[in-house]
Amino acid sequence: MRDLDWKSFDVLVVDDEQDNLDAFRFAFRKTFSLHYALGGTQALEELARLDAALIVTDQRMPGMSGLELLRRAKQMRPDALGILLTAYADLPVLVDALNSGTVYRYVQKPWDGSELAAILRQGISVFATMRENKRLRDQLAHYAGYLEREQRDPIDFGELICNSAAMKEVSARIGEVAPTSTHVLVEGRVGAEKEIVARAIHVGSPREERPFVKVTCAAFRGEALEREIFGYRRGAFEGATADRAGRVELAHGGTLYLEDPGPPTAALQARLARLLAGSEAERVGDAESRRLDVRLVVSVTPDLDEAWGRDVLPELASRLTVFPIRLPPLSERREDIRPLAEHFLRKYTRRNTRAARALSNDAFAKLEAYGFPGNVRELENVVERAAILARGDIIQPEHLAFVPPVAAWEKAATSPPSQPVTPAEPESGARRQNLDSQLEEIERREMLAALDRCGGNKAEMARLLGVQRTTLYYRLKRLGIDV
Repeated sequence: MRDLDWKSFDVLVVDDEQDNLDAFRFAFRKTFSLHYALGGTQALEELARLDAALIVTDQRMPGMSGLELLRRAKQMRPDALGILLTAYADLPVLVDALNSGTVYRYVQKPWDGSELAAILRQGISVFATMRENKRLRDQLAHYAGYLEREQRDPIDFGELICNSAAMKEVSARIGEVAPTSTHVLVEGRVGAEKEIVARAIHVGSPREERPFVKVTCAAFRGEALEREIFGYRRGAFEGATADRAGRVELAHGGTLYLEDPGPPTAALQARLARLLAGSEAERVGDAESRRLDVRLVVSVTPDLDEAWGRDVLPELASRLTVFPIRLPPLSERREDIRPLAEHFLRKYTRRNTRAARALSNDAFAKLEAYGFPGNVRELENVVERAAILARGDIIQPEHLAFVPPVAAWEKAATSPPSQPVTPAEPESGARRQNLDSQLEEIERREMLAALDRCGGNKAEMARLLGVQRTTLYYRLKRLGIDV
């Protein structure tokens, strides 16, 4: 029998005589978590709050029989199992109740303590198995729903603007490789549109109606990434209490996208090489190979050599680099900045109708003069922030606050960049200031200006900024603004 904590499951005992309930309490209180009800009405009231695994009830009770109670309890607690105690063997009625699922077991009175204890344990085991199966079904349905959404939700390819010659070349390469089954390597700097390219390849392929499964590799360390991708068998390592399918199996027939994996372990490299070479994979701890039809798209930052170093299996490197796609940084395609900014502003205003709706020509000029070390992702953040800070329908230059990653500032301070990076506020010592403090000061100024404009009315201020009042209160408190 399964190794379960019997006391972690609730058992409701129902009888119309207190002496019978006391006898049950005396026999089983040390082994099971027992709850009691005098009669069917009280039992139904108890079930309204109690998630019972078992309902043990006497059959002959005034007002409501045990069978009637179990029928009504089934509507309230469908997973609960009914055990009927009866001194009268009305076989046709009992057989019908058993067949209908109303009664799990029936026990004739007087009951034997050892026999009834075994029945209770068995019932709890069945209940626990049902709940676990339900949890797994819900988990699978949730994951299937995730895959369905990933597959069928409209994908916004507005971020893949192709006005520049460099991006037109990227678009052409996507069009060339998408209809094939070739595995693809996408290279680009931080913030580039690598996932958008991966999705575009999937949507443009015959696999479009099959799953697109993404693995955010940064969320897994060491061997955990190997287990996530390929799955594992029960007992393969400490904590592996059940078999688990890997993402590669979930992506069967479709595309598996590995987002920015760090240098892979030797074992993971071998598994990936085998998958790319022979379309075969094994779960960790399993000797059985599975044939899989999966296209692999891997993105790295900024390129394979720098991301993984030189300790890569030559076979894996050669198969990954059959068809590389390099995404140029935003600083090398400035003609894409304006249409991208317009796209991001439209995207934000669809979610927030009170946000600014256009950028002034001076704001565009300021955007086009900036180096964007964070690339397209930084541009999106800048535009969204400006849409919040703008007090009218037009974003002006003063609403554009550039806060690049610390690493980008350090690089700019130690070596001359290929494109000049001009901060939005180039006062003396700006690069040495704490970047979080800079952004906080910008937000504090704008909050105070909005507060002054609304005459101290926080409800009007929240509407003006397009945020929930709770969010506004939190930000005011965090910034030390006392209203």
